Amino acid sequence: MVVAAIIIAVTSLLVSHYLVKDLSNEERKKMEVWAQALHALNHADENTDLSLVLDVIQGNNTIPVIVLDNKGNVDDYRNIAMDEKTAADSDAYVARYGKRLYEDGKYIKIHLGDSTQINDYQLVCYDESTLLKRLASYPYWQLGIVMIFVVVAIFALLSSKKAEQNKVWVGLSKETAHQLGTPISSLMAWVEILKENHPEDDLIPEMDKDVKRLERIAERFSKIGSLPEPKDGSMNDVLDHVIDYMDRRTSNKVEIIRHVPDHEVIVSMNASLFEWVIENLCKNAVDAMEGSGRIEITLTEEGSRVVIEVSDNGKGIRKKDLRNVFTPGFTTKKRGWGLGLSLARRIVEEYHKGRIFVKSSEVGKGTTFRIELPNRG
Repeated sequence: MVVAAIIIAVTSLLVSHYLVKDLSNEERKKMEVWAQALHALNHADENTDLSLVLDVIQGNNTIPVIVLDNKGNVDDYRNIAMDEKTAADSDAYVARYGKRLYEDGKYIKIHLGDSTQINDYQLVCYDESTLLKRLASYPYWQLGIVMIFVVVAIFALLSSKKAEQNKVWVGLSKETAHQLGTPISSLMAWVEILKENHPEDDLIPEMDKDVKRLERIAERFSKIGSLPEPKDGSMNDVLDHVIDYMDRRTSNKVEIIRHVPDHEVIVSMNASLFEWVIENLCKNAVDAMEGSGRIEITLTEEGSRVVIEVSDNGKGIRKKDLRNVFTPGFTTKKRGWGLGLSLARRIVEEYHKGRIFVKSSEVGKGTTFRIELPNRG
């Protein structure tokens, strides 16, 4: 579509250019005839038939023309459009107009006397007609309209593609939640049976936590594609839940440090989905550190924004990869799907009207992700 639009635009410009050029030559010929008629009028005697000459001179109703003497003074003019400002000093305006036409080479010289009197002449200065000027500007207007069409078409295609991707994400998420539902329900029933038969077993409560964790994951997947109603909640609690979960499922070589205010930071959010975002960032950090290092989670309030930063001292992200980290399917892991950060951005930006981006990253030193959310206060 872009190539077709460019071909149409270029063809239109070329055709219009040659058409304008032909019309310009035609107007030049008309002015040569008009100048000859003026010359004939200046040399008319009692035997000259002036009817044809006057018809030619008075027949020009479209081409602006100014007749100057050899000293640059205005002898006559026709078809010169003026507004109130220029009409107040029409002689000076017409003189300037005629001088500009002469400097542009748009004039015809006619001699008043014989050929020996080289200084006795008039200059017939002419401009393009209104029709010719409109025709000359038409292809540029057409080009602008074509460009608008191309931009709208590209935007529509991108929107259609994004809508199709969203349908795929939603379908995949809901199908995943549906498929997880049955085995999770079965596991919950088995856990209850184990609790009754082995109430003293210390492993069963841990198993119960994992089953509930699976239930929460299925719930998160089921919410993708629908706009979950946000509720006021403590961001401090969300971070505490994530840190507690990560502490129990990472090695002792990974240190998670939190920096949170003493007071509760209340945010309008879906806590379950937002925990998922922080978990994804922490899991990526653990992978980047290859199981050994430090993760720092910082919560601050900056005016109208609540800011969460997740930093690690892992291997960092190469500059050429920074622009693709949130692209679906992009991953640097051998077994990664490249979906975590894409879903995280969707949750932050579409569901919570916030922003998520890579604040800084340096190969060999680590990465900091920054999330900005509207402050409820």
